[in-house]
Amino acid sequence: MKCPYCENTESKVIDSRPVDDGNSIRRRRECLACTRRFTTYEQIESVPLVVIKKDGKRQVYNRQKIFSGILRACEKTPVTVAQIENVVQDIEAELFNSMDSEIPASYIGNLVMDRLKKLDAIAYVRFASVYREFKDVSTFMEEINGLIQSSKQDKTE
Repeated sequence: MKCPYCENTESKVIDSRPVDDGNSIRRRRECLACTRRFTTYEQIESVPLVVIKKDGKRQVYNRQKIFSGILRACEKTPVTVAQIENVVQDIEAELFNSMDSEIPASYIGNLVMDRLKKLDAIAYVRFASVYREFKDVSTFMEEINGLIQSSKQDKTE
């Protein structure tokens, strides 16, 4: 670490403490040459996550896309923003823990649908109708009937 004042590369750490977000560390350092103090921040270097779209194109993962898609599906439902945030965090944790740097968009879409199915049936159907691109009423009804059947099974268990 170069001193910002004299550009000496030797310094000692005087104080270390985590930053409010818990994802980085603030360090107070003192230059061994000029004895001036300066602050540095350390963060974990993360590998960027790449999403493989249906057409084969690749995009950098964007958390906001998942959040806004779920938010749109949950409009006029009792689902809170905090619940949506928890779902997004849960999905992100699974994606980053998978240790894959490239994830198919279909995998992410299925994760979202699994979480929405448990959270709110209406939001699930809304998201599924867009994600699965229902072409007609019969495919839409098949999805709803599947949801009804799984709901009945959950109640009997």
